[in-house]
Amino acid sequence: MDVIVGEKDKVLIIGATGYLGRRLVKASMDLGHPTFVLYRPEVASDAEKVQMLIGFKMQGATLLQGSLDDHNSLVSALKQVDVVVSAVAGNHLRHAVLEQLKLIEAIKEVGTIKRFLPSEFGMDVDRMEHAIPPGAYVFTDKRVVRRAIEKANIPYTYISANCCAGYFLAALAQLGHFMPPTDHALIYGDGDKKCIWVDEDDMAMYAMMAVDDPRALNKTLYLRPRGNILTQMEVVHTWEKIIGKELKKTFVSQDEWLSSIDKVAPPLQIGVAHLYQIFYHGDLEFEVEGPHGVDSNDLYPNHKYVTAEAYLKRFA
Repeated sequence: MDVIVGEKDKVLIIGATGYLGRRLVKASMDLGHPTFVLYRPEVASDAEKVQMLIGFKMQGATLLQGSLDDHNSLVSALKQVDVVVSAVAGNHLRHAVLEQLKLIEAIKEVGTIKRFLPSEFGMDVDRMEHAIPPGAYVFTDKRVVRRAIEKANIPYTYISANCCAGYFLAALAQLGHFMPPTDHALIYGDGDKKCIWVDEDDMAMYAMMAVDDPRALNKTLYLRPRGNILTQMEVVHTWEKIIGKELKKTFVSQDEWLSSIDKVAPPLQIGVAHLYQIFYHGDLEFEVEGPHGVDSNDLYPNHKYVTAEAYLKRFA
């Protein structure tokens, strides 16, 4: 892996017990950052999260009690670190990412934070102003956070991580499923739009490599493992090769897919909208350009990411 040489910044991770947060903690410690974890007092009643926090502590992390709703606790925590990485809840809790506005106010007050990575880790929200509801609100809220960061002149890196392997690749992009099908798969349109499938551990490692990288300062880092820029059909064919069996395929038209939004539960409606953006509208089919975007392939060419094929082989 490519690591910028020099004294390691102290990193505070918020949302550390979450799906991506726990991976960010591991990546931070693996890269040698003094790692601090903010945890809410109410976590004490959640046995699983308590055990996770103690695990972090035993591996060398420093636990700090605090909350986005407790300004003084935030200020106290921020005074102990150089970098803040947020992994607060995203898509399934409406407007949850806007809680980060409280964090921004605390960062402004402290005035010593070298870099802030807000909770994004999906598609580039500034490229998604055309997104359809209900998925659009996720992008809208994250844009509000971005503009607040920039207005406050807080040094930042935005992580455009694209599609989590556990949510997209594991089931060949079958909505609401997290293991690959063995008999039948829905194919969106002709299955020919490119998606970028990224293992969550790789997402965390790329993000943590960027926290003290001057090349990523005040830029959007696009995670684009070259071997994982694949169409849905390419991924399906990869899985078929692994299991030695051809799946039955149902090709779903754009109109058919959009008409399904009102037929599923609200959390899945967001998924329907996002799958539309990727597999029908082709919103991941672009090249990184302009002064404010950097490509993970350029910054970290030696990082050995998990390929789509290797990821799927776990399920065979």
